[in-house]
Amino acid sequence: MRTKNQNGFTLIELMIVVAIIGILTMVAYPAYQDYVMRGKITEATTNLSSLAVSAEQFYQDNQTYFGFPCAVSNAKYFDYTCPVTTALAFTAQADGKIGQGVVGFQYQIKQDGTKTTSLTPSGWGTAPISCWVTKLGGEC
Repeated sequence: MRTKNQNGFTLIELMIVVAIIGILTMVAYPAYQDYVMRGKITEATTNLSSLAVSAEQFYQDNQTYFGFPCAVSNAKYFDYTCPVTTALAFTAQADGKIGQGVVGFQYQIKQDGTKTTSLTPSGWGTAPISCWVTKLGGEC
């Protein structure tokens, strides 16, 4: 009796491929999430640095930080405030927005250039940290 040549994959071969794809996904997805988070954090560090420069320009013109307009126009992932604004001091703060994947992050900068990470989500270090945490594990 003659047998025909059959083309295609066996069920075992397909199961092996699915298992390999699953393993690769388990490894790659957390790294991808970390990469996306680091991109969002860049907004906070960039805008806080810009706020600090603007505050210094305001101080040079007015000899006070009081009345400094603490505003950021391109905020997508963070809310920006200046909780401390006196004649001789300011603190600009960025808080992660709800629904943007950055809840739990809080960054600050003061008039003397001191950078602080006041809050971090789990795995991003133990706050407060005297720098801006930008990498998983609490790295600055």
